[in-house]
Amino acid sequence: MLSVISPSPPLLHFTTNKATLQSFIIPSTSSNTRGSRGRWVPRTVTRVSSSDETKFAIASIPTTKTNVNVVDDDEDVVVESAEEVVRKFYDGINGRDLASVEDLIASNCVYEDLIFATPFVGRKEILQFFKKFTDSISIDLQFVIDDLSTEDSSAVGVTWHLDWRKRPFPFSKGCSFYRLEVVNKKRQIIYGRDVVEPAIKPGEAALVVIRGVTWLLQQFPQLADRL
Repeated sequence: MLSVISPSPPLLHFTTNKATLQSFIIPSTSSNTRGSRGRWVPRTVTRVSSSDETKFAIASIPTTKTNVNVVDDDEDVVVESAEEVVRKFYDGINGRDLASVEDLIASNCVYEDLIFATPFVGRKEILQFFKKFTDSISIDLQFVIDDLSTEDSSAVGVTWHLDWRKRPFPFSKGCSFYRLEVVNKKRQIIYGRDVVEPAIKPGEAALVVIRGVTWLLQQFPQLADRL
């Protein structure tokens, strides 16, 4: 007996003769189809025996793709993944092409670079900041992505460093977080935060400072209102 079984969820069993077998077999569809709505696509599991009766089962599996959204019920609109948007963002900064970055940032985006006291609010203010940044450094200084999360369609974490002509630049490691939303059928960054490696590394002295501040807050809770 020959048995061909495809792994799948619960099976629906049918019994038919060989003459009608072909009318029941439904070809499977790849789960990586771009722009999928997450439909259930049939797969066929066939058992063939030497008898006149042929038993087979049809199982259904979901076809979905991480980070792809369909935002229009009438027309499939493939929205770029969060990962793709963030990679394009870094490519635009590296290429000093702020025009390509503009459409990746939501009009009401909030961007925090923690070396500044206040965040940058709105696409215009954020682009002005990056214009000053790119104008003040050589194009030889480039962001290099070390690692980037890919599983979430609405949030991305990135670790990165700066290279000077393909050599690591001192004190340039950093990590960033981006939150994204689909706005007008485009995925855009609505929030960002950058944390950069400090040039002065206090080490265990930082723990002493934290312990001292904590003690003060415990003794004088009213000080918390000034934080």
